[in-house]
Amino acid sequence: MAVPPEVAGQAAESHGSAAPKPHLQRDHVVIRFAGDSGDGMQLTGMQFTAESALAGNDIATLPDFPAEIRAPQGTLAGVSGFQLNFSSSEIFTAGDEPNVLVAMNPAALQANIEDVPPNAVIIVDREAFTDSNVKRAGYKTNPLTDHSLDKFQVIEVDVTKLTSLAVHGMGLNNRAVFRCRNMFVLGMLSWLYQRPIESTLTYLESRFKKTPEILEANVKVLKAGFNYGETTEMFASSYEVPAARIAPGLYRNITGNSATALGFVAAAVKSGRPLFLGSYPITPASDILHELAGFKNFPVYTFQAEDEISGVCAAIGASFGGAIAITTTSGPGMNLKAEAVGLAVKVELPMVITDIQRAGPSTGMPTKPEQADLLQSMYGRHGESPIPIIAASTPADCFDCAYEAVRIAVKYMTPVILLTDGQLANGAEPWLLPDADKLPEIKVEFATNPEGFLPYNRDPETLSRPWAVPGTKGLEHRVGGLSSENLTGNVSYSPANNELMVRTRARKIAGISREIPPTQVFGDADGDLVVLGWGSTYGPIREAVKHVRAKGKKVSHVHLRYLNPLPHDLEETLKRFKQVMIPEMNMGQLVKMIRADYLIPAFGFNKIQGRPFKVSEIENRINRALEG
Repeated sequence: MAVPPEVAGQAAESHGSAAPKPHLQRDHVVIRFAGDSGDGMQLTGMQFTAESALAGNDIATLPDFPAEIRAPQGTLAGVSGFQLNFSSSEIFTAGDEPNVLVAMNPAALQANIEDVPPNAVIIVDREAFTDSNVKRAGYKTNPLTDHSLDKFQVIEVDVTKLTSLAVHGMGLNNRAVFRCRNMFVLGMLSWLYQRPIESTLTYLESRFKKTPEILEANVKVLKAGFNYGETTEMFASSYEVPAARIAPGLYRNITGNSATALGFVAAAVKSGRPLFLGSYPITPASDILHELAGFKNFPVYTFQAEDEISGVCAAIGASFGGAIAITTTSGPGMNLKAEAVGLAVKVELPMVITDIQRAGPSTGMPTKPEQADLLQSMYGRHGESPIPIIAASTPADCFDCAYEAVRIAVKYMTPVILLTDGQLANGAEPWLLPDADKLPEIKVEFATNPEGFLPYNRDPETLSRPWAVPGTKGLEHRVGGLSSENLTGNVSYSPANNELMVRTRARKIAGISREIPPTQVFGDADGDLVVLGWGSTYGPIREAVKHVRAKGKKVSHVHLRYLNPLPHDLEETLKRFKQVMIPEMNMGQLVKMIRADYLIPAFGFNKIQGRPFKVSEIENRINRALEG
């Protein structure tokens, strides 16, 4: 465990200023901040993450937002959480369970206590555990006094009182003072784990530059929390997690949605074309719209449509006009966009449809992750309308996948679906900034010569049709939803022609497999079992496989970026193993595809709880499979 018993409890002697407290070293620590949705836990977690990134640690985060916009204060439905794993070595997940839980009220404790292992540290705001708050959280008795927490190391801190003392005399109202409590917690934890607070001070100066009294209050409270850690008798020592050994270069902390947005901007700049996003706000995809709207120094145009259908149709129009066209959404929006996406398939225009998957069906759990849109992406349109599908595996990988989606769309003149999910969208990790000059080429060539021009005269290698921008003299042509005649694009009801066009589009998509790199196997090239994954299951699968392999067992890991078409060598790779296991946050969608395409008796391991897999869950399932 990252935090030993000496953190908790009251020390026998006061440490005072004459004898600085010792610094103990730890390999990694998992902290979960939890509180009411108005307690600033997301901000606290993000700033602690930024501090840890500047300290040189490898990091992985898992924000957990409440589904209710504003649930009643102090209730379980309003609990907001943020988990961070920071380490001196390479990590792949935000951690199975927290070593430290910060609970700002009884509801936060109640909502998270099942995930906390024995002997872990629980830090609470003692003043929040009033009789009414305890009852509102579903407790019959106060957990701080009924001995139900005896197996944990509970540290009771008067966070509210100490925050009020730090800003005493500033004339702030009670609500403003109360909203500063998260800074006290951040300062206290920053001292406890020797995090540099300079980045938080810079953030506060930027965030509150127009309200100097709020800036001063937050800075005072942050420093008060930091100094409290040094002076209180509750902490006998602080802890240091050394910097991780990572490849040299310039890094920044990035979330999946930010990485996706940057990938699109990079692709547009590389192609020399403007970027157009037609989108309707929807959780958890909206941040991409917000992010792209800020790139006013690039030819980036964002259009917040009145609904999902308008967003995708506007993107189709932008593509017809020669722009790099994007639309972003989540599962419910994919349903609404389906008919228009079919039009983009039929007229063969490049566009990227980004689906940040969330738990369903219907509204479901809109702030929780799921992987249940794969089959919808494959088949969720009327008629035969195959589309390339790419799935990101980590927050930083979202950049590469967004860029690759644009490249394929433009080269093959086709819409492309990019899949991420709520876990990737809001999670964060260090990102090595790429060399822009080394990014793959995205070559855009518009048809300009009217001599012999035919809108469906295809490139012999890619089968892509020419991209003719409206208004180019002599290149007038017909586009629309009705079946088109081969070459000319004129309306045709010929049965043979319709089959030709459908099969040609399918061959075009299948041909993309020529560009997919050879399948990479982590571990042995053959063996007893291979764990096949896609999307955000990458982290827990990789860590679980590493654990099992360390015990001498022949287990390997294959993770897919390209889901349609599948890699050309995937079947051969999987058949070298006795068993194929596929963990998914759905009821078994990739399993169906693998079994149908390859006739391999793959078996699934499925979780549909709006929560990512734990490493221990996958590790246990691997061991059960190996034991028969």
